[in-house]
Amino acid sequence: MSSISAAPRLKPCGRSRYRTVSISPSSAAKQAQQALGARMREIRKDAGLSGRELAAATGQHFTRVSKIEHGVQAPDDADIRNWCHACGADDQIADLIATVRAVESAYLEFRRQSRDGMKRVLGAHTLALYERTRMFRIYEHNVIPGLFQTAAYCAAMLSFWIRLLDAPNDLDAAVAARMERQKVIYDPAKHFTVVLEEQALRTWFGTAEVQAGQIGRLLEMMSVPTVSLGIIPLNTERTGVPPAGFWIFDEGLAAVEIPTASIEVTRPDEVDLYVRMFDYLNAAAVHGAAARRLIVRALRELQLAQ
Repeated sequence: MSSISAAPRLKPCGRSRYRTVSISPSSAAKQAQQALGARMREIRKDAGLSGRELAAATGQHFTRVSKIEHGVQAPDDADIRNWCHACGADDQIADLIATVRAVESAYLEFRRQSRDGMKRVLGAHTLALYERTRMFRIYEHNVIPGLFQTAAYCAAMLSFWIRLLDAPNDLDAAVAARMERQKVIYDPAKHFTVVLEEQALRTWFGTAEVQAGQIGRLLEMMSVPTVSLGIIPLNTERTGVPPAGFWIFDEGLAAVEIPTASIEVTRPDEVDLYVRMFDYLNAAAVHGAAARRLIVRALRELQLAQ
């Protein structure tokens, strides 16, 4: 993604909401696993089955059913499929499997990852995600997305995070990794729909010269066939304002960055909420010539200020 950011961790609350809690990653994962077990217990009870009856129907020992329901043991994909089949709840399978994925890897803590340098935070796993994604939907409110950043802008931004996270200074390698990743923009099999707040054009990382170069780069990106760029003007009527930037990868993953971590959302109902939010934002944005005028105006104002 474009910036580095975690603060409090997000914990599943009920079936699809999150609330903010101040807990460690290990305890958060445990509580998320317990919430998953409670949900599977509800499915069993709704089917009118006892724990022993479900165990018999799924060919496992009844103690394993109890361990899953109490969050002592995590279910695997086969457990979920067999459980739901036995309870007549096949419509729950996809969502439960996505929840398991969320329990395993939803919260990626930057401070822990950055001990091996910022290149690790930018990560090979992210490159693999970019390579397999076909549709990118990107919303940023105060920063230019990493895929569109110049090397100078990227270096100015990552320098701050290296200091904040007290990470090893591998700035050159981290910038090079981000620049290498930008090759995906030119893959004709991909499409990038990007919505920026106008404020992102006026939030500086580095000097005025760095910012001017970055705005110029954004203008260049508008001519790339795989890119659709919209800008939400300042002081415009709108239906919603998200609290943070987010990226959606195809239909299966939404990612949000907060000051010290990346939160990955994979549950289909929640990813759908991000898609709906993105559609509202894209509708509020201007595109084409109108978007270009906003970018050119920001560049001219910057040049006059120098």
